[in-house]
Amino acid sequence: MEEEAFLRAWARAVLTVPRAFDADLLTDQGMSLSEYRTLMYLSESPGRRLRMSDLAASCALSLSGMTRIVSRLEVQGHVQRERCDTDGRGYNAVLTDAGLSRLRSAWPTHLASVRRHMMDHLDGLDLPTVTAALQRFAAGTADSEARHLDS
Repeated sequence: MEEEAFLRAWARAVLTVPRAFDADLLTDQGMSLSEYRTLMYLSESPGRRLRMSDLAASCALSLSGMTRIVSRLEVQGHVQRERCDTDGRGYNAVLTDAGLSRLRSAWPTHLASVRRHMMDHLDGLDLPTVTAALQRFAAGTADSEARHLDS
């Protein structure tokens, strides 16, 4: 019963927590969680650039979904697309100075949302242990997906 209760709580949290983050960002910043994450991953990348397919994978989105987000961010002046130097067929998404500034202005809203919807509920738990378990979940899932694709 404990395992089933955990599984159900986990499944519910996986759905509801990102929706809460998204709602907070939309309300306070006029920015979706997907847009925030796109800017965040670009800000952490060397040269503030990532190949579109790598950015999509980082954000757990399809390439077409990422293209739509980058197009919106491009119109706002937060991202530019440039042809890949190593492959003329591919494109990089590049975070602009305006995009970095926009990310920095949205960061306090996102941080407050993370604290309110997640961290405040983890009081008393050993966070390094929980973090390690989540990393093992993700690694196991990635290994399983790779084995499935190889079949």
